[in-house]
Amino acid sequence: MNKMKPDMIENNLSSSDMSLLIVDDEKNLRNQLAKAMERRGFIVTTAESVAEGKHLAISKGPKYAVVDLRLGDGSGLEVVEVLRKSREDIRVIVLTGYGNIATAVSAVKAGAIDYLPKPADADQVAAALLSNKEEMPPPPERPMSADRVRWEHIQRVYEQCNRNVSETARRLNMHRRTLQRILAKHAPRE
Repeated sequence: MNKMKPDMIENNLSSSDMSLLIVDDEKNLRNQLAKAMERRGFIVTTAESVAEGKHLAISKGPKYAVVDLRLGDGSGLEVVEVLRKSREDIRVIVLTGYGNIATAVSAVKAGAIDYLPKPADADQVAAALLSNKEEMPPPPERPMSADRVRWEHIQRVYEQCNRNVSETARRLNMHRRTLQRILAKHAPRE
């Protein structure tokens, strides 16, 4: 895991606005992350639903946000869109336990600056929130395997074809039954 250097955190924390909104429907995870981020100098507000997240996005206008992709009452991407409209300079991270390339692309298109799979530790979240916009992120310690990249690509095309197996198979130049077998399997390990 990439740890932020203490001087890097302190330089970024010297900024006057350290307001952070955490939107997650898992109470324990939300509370643990909130406490960990408070220890890192953030002023944290939490929400457990899309509706509450949207309300706080408008009323609080935080500088930073961490939003779960799947919430009990809808998609966290709805919250991301409201956050982007409420404040131009906001930095949003999307967290999810259902990670694939298609959802990562959707999160970035909605306005997120990064996408982290759960469980993400507070150091990863802080590093993503406080990273320099122009800086390239460090390479992953464990990049995806070729099998995983293939599976992710197939999933993305499948989602783009509105989950239509025949259309996806045609676009991938693949036999329909072969595609059905691939889709029925779990994602390969990374």
